[in-house]
Amino acid sequence: MKILMFGRGVIATVYGWALERAGHDVEFYVRPGRAAAYGEGIDLDLLDTRRRVWGQPVVQKWPVRYREELAPDHDFDLIVLSVSHHRLPEATAFLAPRLGKATVLVFGNIWAEPLAAIGALPVDRVAWGFPQAGGGFGADGVLRGTLLPSVIFGTLDQPLTARERAVRQAFREAGLRPREQSDFRGWLWLHFGFNAGVHSQGLRLGSLAKLIGATGALREALLTSRELLPLIEARGVDLRRHRGSVLPLRAPTWLTAPVMAWMIAHFAPLRVNFEAHSDPGTEEPRAICSDTLAEARRLGVAVPRLEAAEPTFAGEGKH
Repeated sequence: MKILMFGRGVIATVYGWALERAGHDVEFYVRPGRAAAYGEGIDLDLLDTRRRVWGQPVVQKWPVRYREELAPDHDFDLIVLSVSHHRLPEATAFLAPRLGKATVLVFGNIWAEPLAAIGALPVDRVAWGFPQAGGGFGADGVLRGTLLPSVIFGTLDQPLTARERAVRQAFREAGLRPREQSDFRGWLWLHFGFNAGVHSQGLRLGSLAKLIGATGALREALLTSRELLPLIEARGVDLRRHRGSVLPLRAPTWLTAPVMAWMIAHFAPLRVNFEAHSDPGTEEPRAICSDTLAEARRLGVAVPRLEAAEPTFAGEGKH
């Protein structure tokens, strides 16, 4: 399969590497002028858990190919679109007239109605997924992160199409197990709410990296996420369809917070992911918290913990 990774972010890079190693033809689309600045390779320092629970270290310089133009008659089979949720409208507007014959995998956070979030992209050309990898580029340009052995996929209450099956097969060939979510819209919003809770505390401390071993802050993150459950329900999600996701948020925090803290500190795949998020100026956490709070205010749902955290994300998080 000929695959275009849209942008050179963490998710695009990690999965582009995995897909290319599986025999797929991978390129990156980047903004004009970026290819020369990026150079011919990406320095990777990854923990690959596809075959080992504790991970296989991957340290290499991966040679990659960039393109700075995308003609409407290109021959890519798949475009992997993984951008921050508030950058999705701009990205879909760019891609809509440049689809060629490709399927677009929308691969990341969504807080809007999914069909509205994709703008002018034809629904029958879109596949929906969520990455199970993370990390960050350090000041030295090295990408440090973790690749987990599965990938989340879902549909919007529609039968699986041939295009969606082909996307799942490409990821299987890369050693990544598809995990299906029957209510993908609800799952996305629950995940977004959990992110808002965690990021609210990461921003308070300075970065997600400072949450490692921070039991008190993680307890507050869980409580913040818990108070967002009524907001998710107010948006029309039946939480009974997501018992597995909701249970940790409703369980006693005297139990869940220490377990979470221990896991992040001692389970290498989690720790590496948190350690890589050390930049206090990252825009996406602020946007997640800001947009979650704005929706709570719009619907009249009380979220006192997120309200109290607003000074840590106000201003820069608005867009």
